[in-house]
Amino acid sequence: MCTVSFVVANGKTIITSNRDEKVLRPSAVEPKSYLINNKNIIFPKDAKAGGTWYAITEDATVLVLLNGADEKHQLKPSYRKSRGLIVLDIISSISPIDEWKSIDLSDIEPFTLVLFQDSKLYQLRWDEVEKSTINLDITHNHIWSSSTLYPRDIREKRANWFYAYLDTKPEVDETEMFNFHRYTEEENQENGLVINRNDSMKTLSITQAVIEKNKVVLSHYDLQQQKDFTNTFITI
Repeated sequence: MCTVSFVVANGKTIITSNRDEKVLRPSAVEPKSYLINNKNIIFPKDAKAGGTWYAITEDATVLVLLNGADEKHQLKPSYRKSRGLIVLDIISSISPIDEWKSIDLSDIEPFTLVLFQDSKLYQLRWDEVEKSTINLDITHNHIWSSSTLYPRDIREKRANWFYAYLDTKPEVDETEMFNFHRYTEEENQENGLVINRNDSMKTLSITQAVIEKNKVVLSHYDLQQQKDFTNTFITI
Protein backbone atom coordinates (compact mmCIF):
# COMPACT_ATOMS: atom_id res chain seq x y z
CA MET A 1 0.00 0.00 0.00
CA CYS A 2 2.98 2.25 -0.10
CA THR A 3 4.17 2.42 -3.71
CA VAL A 4 1.70 2.49 -6.61
CA SER A 5 2.30 2.95 -10.33
CA PHE A 6 -0.09 3.44 -13.24
CA VAL A 7 1.07 2.76 -16.79
CA VAL A 8 -0.84 2.48 -20.07
CA ALA A 9 1.09 0.76 -22.85
CA ASN A 10 0.23 -1.25 -25.96
CA GLY A 11 -3.46 -1.31 -25.13
CA LYS A 12 -2.89 -2.48 -21.57
CA THR A 13 -3.57 -0.63 -18.33
CA ILE A 14 -1.08 -1.80 -15.69
CA ILE A 15 -1.58 -0.86 -12.02
CA THR A 16 1.07 -2.19 -9.64
CA SER A 17 1.32 -1.81 -5.86
CA ASN A 18 3.97 -2.64 -3.26
CA ARG A 19 2.72 -3.19 0.27
CA ASP A 20 5.08 -1.95 3.00
CA GLU A 21 4.03 -3.08 6.45
CA LYS A 22 5.33 -3.97 9.91
CA VAL A 23 6.44 -7.60 9.93
CA LEU A 24 4.56 -8.21 13.19
CA ARG A 25 1.27 -7.74 11.33
CA PRO A 26 -0.35 -11.11 10.49
CA SER A 27 0.24 -12.37 6.96
CA ALA A 28 -2.37 -11.29 4.45
CA VAL A 29 -4.77 -13.74 2.84
CA GLU A 30 -4.05 -14.26 -0.87
CA PRO A 31 -6.44 -12.59 -3.36
CA LYS A 32 -9.87 -14.21 -3.53
CA SER A 33 -13.27 -13.21 -4.83
CA TYR A 34 -15.75 -11.91 -2.25
CA LEU A 35 -19.38 -10.90 -2.71
CA ILE A 36 -19.93 -7.53 -1.04
CA ASN A 37 -23.10 -5.50 -1.62
CA ASN A 38 -23.90 -7.86 -4.51
CA LYS A 39 -20.62 -7.04 -6.24
CA ASN A 40 -17.87 -9.58 -6.90
CA ILE A 41 -14.62 -8.04 -5.68
CA ILE A 42 -11.19 -9.67 -5.77
CA PHE A 43 -8.65 -8.56 -3.20
CA PRO A 44 -5.89 -9.73 -0.85
CA LYS A 45 -7.30 -9.47 2.67
CA ASP A 46 -5.56 -7.89 5.63
CA ALA A 47 -5.82 -10.63 8.24
CA LYS A 48 -5.81 -8.15 11.13
CA ALA A 49 -8.52 -5.64 10.20
CA GLY A 50 -10.29 -7.52 7.42
CA GLY A 51 -9.87 -4.78 4.82
CA THR A 52 -7.54 -4.46 1.86
CA TRP A 53 -5.09 -2.15 0.12
CA TYR A 54 -5.86 -3.35 -3.42
CA ALA A 55 -9.26 -4.28 -4.83
CA ILE A 56 -10.68 -4.90 -8.30
CA THR A 57 -14.27 -5.53 -9.35
CA GLU A 58 -15.69 -7.72 -12.09
CA ASP A 59 -16.07 -4.63 -14.30
CA ALA A 60 -12.34 -3.82 -13.87
CA THR A 61 -12.70 -0.92 -11.46
CA VAL A 62 -9.49 -0.77 -9.43
CA LEU A 63 -8.97 0.94 -6.07
CA VAL A 64 -5.55 1.06 -4.40
CA LEU A 65 -4.68 2.48 -0.98
CA LEU A 66 -1.62 4.37 0.21
CA ASN A 67 -1.18 5.42 3.83
CA GLY A 68 -1.06 9.16 4.44
CA ALA A 69 -2.15 12.18 2.44
CA ASP A 70 0.15 14.88 1.05
CA GLU A 71 2.50 14.91 4.05
CA LYS A 72 3.13 12.72 7.08
CA HIS A 73 0.53 13.20 9.81
CA GLN A 74 0.53 12.98 13.59
CA LEU A 75 -0.71 9.56 14.65
CA LYS A 76 -3.69 9.41 17.02
CA PRO A 77 -4.15 6.67 19.65
CA SER A 78 -7.12 5.22 17.77
CA TYR A 79 -9.41 5.75 14.80
CA ARG A 80 -13.04 4.94 14.09
CA LYS A 81 -12.42 2.49 11.28
CA SER A 82 -9.58 0.85 9.33
CA ARG A 83 -8.64 2.53 6.05
CA GLY A 84 -8.66 -0.89 4.41
CA LEU A 85 -12.34 -1.26 5.32
CA ILE A 86 -13.00 2.18 3.83
CA VAL A 87 -11.54 0.80 0.58
CA LEU A 88 -14.16 -1.98 0.62
CA ASP A 89 -16.95 0.46 1.47
CA ILE A 90 -16.07 2.57 -1.56
CA ILE A 91 -15.38 -0.14 -4.13
CA SER A 92 -18.48 -2.16 -3.21
CA SER A 93 -20.77 0.80 -3.87
CA ILE A 94 -22.71 1.32 -7.10
CA SER A 95 -20.24 4.02 -8.19
CA PRO A 96 -16.98 4.33 -6.22
CA ILE A 97 -16.33 7.92 -7.35
CA ASP A 98 -19.82 8.95 -6.24
CA GLU A 99 -19.41 7.10 -2.94
CA TRP A 100 -16.14 8.95 -2.38
CA LYS A 101 -17.97 12.26 -2.64
CA SER A 102 -20.53 11.32 0.01
CA ILE A 103 -18.73 8.99 2.43
CA ASP A 104 -18.16 10.25 5.98
CA LEU A 105 -14.45 10.13 6.82
CA SER A 106 -14.53 11.78 10.22
CA ASP A 107 -12.07 10.16 12.64
CA ILE A 108 -10.41 8.17 9.84
CA GLU A 109 -6.61 8.20 9.49
CA PRO A 110 -5.29 10.15 6.45
CA PHE A 111 -4.88 8.21 3.21
CA THR A 112 -4.56 8.42 -0.56
CA LEU A 113 -6.55 6.34 -3.03
CA VAL A 114 -5.81 5.64 -6.67
CA LEU A 115 -9.10 4.91 -8.44
CA PHE A 116 -9.44 3.62 -12.01
CA GLN A 117 -13.10 3.60 -13.00
CA ASP A 118 -14.78 3.74 -16.43
CA SER A 119 -11.41 4.44 -18.12
CA LYS A 120 -10.84 7.44 -15.86
CA LEU A 121 -8.08 7.82 -13.26
CA TYR A 122 -8.46 9.68 -9.99
CA GLN A 123 -6.25 10.58 -7.06
CA LEU A 124 -8.42 10.78 -3.94
CA ARG A 125 -7.05 12.14 -0.66
CA TRP A 126 -8.27 12.56 2.89
CA ASP A 127 -6.07 14.62 5.24
CA GLU A 128 -8.32 14.47 8.35
CA VAL A 129 -9.84 17.85 7.45
CA GLU A 130 -11.07 17.63 3.88
CA LYS A 131 -11.18 15.45 0.79
CA SER A 132 -9.39 16.30 -2.45
CA THR A 133 -10.17 14.82 -5.84
CA ILE A 134 -7.86 15.07 -8.86
CA ASN A 135 -8.82 13.71 -12.27
CA LEU A 136 -5.57 12.50 -13.86
CA ASP A 137 -4.55 12.09 -17.50
CA ILE A 138 -4.61 8.38 -18.38
CA THR A 139 -2.31 8.97 -21.35
CA HIS A 140 0.47 9.78 -18.86
CA ASN A 141 2.28 7.44 -16.47
CA HIS A 142 2.00 8.06 -12.73
CA ILE A 143 3.64 6.92 -9.50
CA TRP A 144 2.83 7.46 -5.82
CA SER A 145 4.80 6.75 -2.64
CA SER A 146 3.31 6.84 0.83
CA SER A 147 3.96 10.08 2.72
CA THR A 148 4.11 8.17 6.02
CA LEU A 149 7.24 6.26 5.00
CA TYR A 150 8.89 8.47 2.39
CA PRO A 151 9.59 12.21 2.87
CA ARG A 152 8.89 14.51 -0.08
CA ASP A 153 12.48 14.51 -1.36
CA ILE A 154 12.56 10.70 -1.33
CA ARG A 155 9.17 10.53 -3.06
CA GLU A 156 10.53 12.80 -5.78
CA LYS A 157 13.66 10.65 -6.12
CA ARG A 158 11.55 7.51 -6.47
CA ALA A 159 9.45 9.22 -9.14
CA ASN A 160 12.67 10.04 -11.01
CA TRP A 161 13.65 6.35 -10.91
CA PHE A 162 10.23 5.50 -12.37
CA TYR A 163 10.38 7.91 -15.29
CA ALA A 164 14.04 7.10 -16.00
CA TYR A 165 13.16 3.39 -16.07
CA LEU A 166 10.31 3.96 -18.51
CA ASP A 167 12.61 6.01 -20.74
CA THR A 168 14.76 2.89 -21.21
CA LYS A 169 11.75 0.78 -22.25
CA PRO A 170 10.36 1.61 -25.70
CA GLU A 171 7.46 -0.80 -25.09
CA VAL A 172 6.87 -1.43 -21.41
CA ASP A 173 4.78 -4.42 -20.33
CA GLU A 174 3.52 -5.96 -17.10
CA THR A 175 6.68 -8.03 -16.55
CA GLU A 176 8.88 -4.98 -16.79
CA MET A 177 6.62 -3.08 -14.39
CA PHE A 178 6.78 -5.98 -11.95
CA ASN A 179 10.58 -5.94 -12.27
CA PHE A 180 10.64 -2.20 -11.59
CA HIS A 181 8.66 -2.72 -8.39
CA ARG A 182 10.72 -5.75 -7.38
CA TYR A 183 14.32 -4.83 -8.22
CA THR A 184 14.75 -1.04 -8.44
CA GLU A 185 17.47 0.18 -6.05
CA GLU A 186 17.70 -3.36 -4.70
CA GLU A 187 20.57 -2.52 -2.35
CA ASN A 188 18.75 0.51 -0.94
CA GLN A 189 16.81 -1.20 1.84
CA GLU A 190 15.72 2.10 3.39
CA ASN A 191 14.07 3.73 0.38
CA GLY A 192 14.29 1.31 -2.58
CA LEU A 193 11.14 -0.16 -4.07
CA VAL A 194 11.47 -3.22 -1.80
CA ILE A 195 12.48 -2.11 1.68
CA ASN A 196 13.72 -3.83 4.80
CA ARG A 197 14.08 -1.40 7.67
CA ASN A 198 15.78 -3.23 10.54
CA ASP A 199 13.66 -6.34 9.94
CA SER A 200 10.67 -4.50 11.41
CA MET A 201 9.22 -2.72 8.36
CA LYS A 202 9.36 -4.57 5.05
CA THR A 203 7.80 -4.71 1.61
CA LEU A 204 5.62 -7.78 2.02
CA SER A 205 4.01 -8.20 -1.40
CA ILE A 206 3.53 -6.88 -4.92
CA THR A 207 0.05 -6.83 -6.45
CA GLN A 208 -0.64 -6.00 -10.09
CA ALA A 209 -3.71 -5.76 -12.33
CA VAL A 210 -3.37 -5.85 -16.11
CA ILE A 211 -6.48 -4.76 -18.00
CA GLU A 212 -6.56 -5.42 -21.75
CA LYS A 213 -9.89 -4.92 -23.52
CA ASN A 214 -12.26 -7.21 -21.57
CA LYS A 215 -9.57 -9.41 -20.02
CA VAL A 216 -8.12 -8.83 -16.55
CA VAL A 217 -5.17 -10.58 -14.95
CA LEU A 218 -4.60 -9.96 -11.23
CA SER A 219 -1.22 -11.14 -9.94
CA HIS A 220 -0.02 -11.17 -6.35
CA TYR A 221 3.47 -12.09 -5.24
CA ASP A 222 4.07 -12.72 -1.53
CA LEU A 223 7.69 -11.73 -0.93
CA GLN A 224 7.83 -13.38 2.50
CA GLN A 225 6.46 -16.77 1.49
CA GLN A 226 7.76 -16.44 -2.09
CA LYS A 227 4.42 -17.51 -3.49
CA ASP A 228 2.57 -16.38 -6.62
CA PHE A 229 -1.20 -16.07 -6.95
CA THR A 230 -2.94 -15.25 -10.24
CA ASN A 231 -6.59 -14.61 -11.07
CA THR A 232 -7.76 -14.16 -14.65
CA PHE A 233 -11.28 -13.14 -15.63
CA ILE A 234 -13.36 -11.54 -18.36
CA THR A 235 -15.10 -8.29 -17.44
CA ILE A 236 -18.87 -8.13 -17.49
